[in-house]
Amino acid sequence: MIVFNLICPDEHKFEGWFASSDVFERQLVDGLVTCPMCGDANIRKALAAPRLNLGGEATRHAGESVPAPEGDQAYLGSQHMLLTQFKRFILANTENVGAEFAERARRMHYGEEDHRNIRGKVSRDEAAALNEEGIASFSLPPELMLDESVQ
Repeated sequence: MIVFNLICPDEHKFEGWFASSDVFERQLVDGLVTCPMCGDANIRKALAAPRLNLGGEATRHAGESVPAPEGDQAYLGSQHMLLTQFKRFILANTENVGAEFAERARRMHYGEEDHRNIRGKVSRDEAAALNEEGIASFSLPPELMLDESVQ
């Protein structure tokens, strides 16, 4: 797997993960690589700093968070952009069923309703009951509240 830093004509920066450089080039030529912010397919690779694993105590393990340096606006801006992209993806690819989430998830699980991606709200008890029934779902932390006003 290879990761490229990509950029569109509007200077939206994002990452793309590809099986190889050749796969990236083919997808780029076919117009399959688009900006998640504006949808533009005129994408180019951005400069990327190499990742150096120097070992020692500075080495971080997978899953560890890297704190943002004080006042690092570029880091905070990129985190905000990633969060916005995530929210847009979820909003574009799920149906909001609100408080009916548990009921709809059960109906899909038991074949009473067609399967599709849904989002909504459940109590902790409802979420635990779904889990006990083998119905896959996950909760987002409050700071990731999804509303239709994501820009």
